[in-house]
Amino acid sequence: MAQAYKAETDSGSSEHERQGSRLRRLVGGWRGDPGIWRRGLVTAAIAVLIGLVMLVHAQIPNGVGNLGSLTETFLPWLGVFVPVLLVIAVVRKSATALIALLLPVIVWLNAFGGLITDKSGSGGDLTVATHNVNADNPDPEGTARDVAASGADVVALEELTSSAVPTYEKALADTYKYHSVQGTVGVWSKYPMTGTKPVDIKLGWTRAMRTTVDTPKGQVAVYVAHLPSVRVKLDAGFTAGQRDDSADALGEAISDERLGKVVLLGDLNGTMNDRALNAVTSQLRSTQGAAGDGFGFSWPASFPMARIDQIMVKGVEPVSSWTLPETGSDHLPVAASMDL
Repeated sequence: MAQAYKAETDSGSSEHERQGSRLRRLVGGWRGDPGIWRRGLVTAAIAVLIGLVMLVHAQIPNGVGNLGSLTETFLPWLGVFVPVLLVIAVVRKSATALIALLLPVIVWLNAFGGLITDKSGSGGDLTVATHNVNADNPDPEGTARDVAASGADVVALEELTSSAVPTYEKALADTYKYHSVQGTVGVWSKYPMTGTKPVDIKLGWTRAMRTTVDTPKGQVAVYVAHLPSVRVKLDAGFTAGQRDDSADALGEAISDERLGKVVLLGDLNGTMNDRALNAVTSQLRSTQGAAGDGFGFSWPASFPMARIDQIMVKGVEPVSSWTLPETGSDHLPVAASMDL
């Protein structure tokens, strides 16, 4: 036994020595090389540029093609360039590029480092879910079953078509005793609902609503919204003007809310970083940011790149937040639990 332990120890020590030897050779190859400061200047410049974009993204103007909002929508993904630039810096033996890379690394970790840790807890008085079911969903019944299986007490659905509403109503009837559909959005609840009404978000048709859910722990104002879609066009940039106006109207409605406990569910077609949603995000907390595990990207479902489906709260404490498995929609459902 002692000999086996010694052999294993020797083997581990040898591997450690080999790694140390490779590191010394790498460092030794750079020592005395004046080119390490001259090489990789372009790589260093790109690293600094990426870091500055993440650092001062709020100063990028929206006046030209809503460039600021477009940048903020995919801001976390700028971190993907860091390992690529790191490999280039090492291959090029550029100390300048390696030092420059510290800027985007520090800025990214400061902005998004908190999202890569698991902050979710257990329990919660109320569980909610929201899902843009997609007007062209080929399996609305299956989608309804999948969302109901989440165990949510309150479910919000967006992009409902008049032809599909009866299917959702039938599929969810056994689980949710109360529901209301207003225009293309709807709420299904295990608890009584009162004061249900559409919310005007300046579109000319109903894509938002508000209801009071009477939970065992008190009343909660539940808002559901589907803000207008955005597009990226070569001739017009990030076309988000209509969405921005609707976000302002939604924010105004929430600011007039008299109940202290508020939950907003829906497809906002924007991320928490997007300044254009400030009328909403300045009043409410994101459950994903407060109690999620990871970024919780929800769109597109096949390869989620952005969290545009949101659960936001005021006056309650988020406990956990997560995404649900893919359904027949191009969005993933998202869910959260909270203490009232």
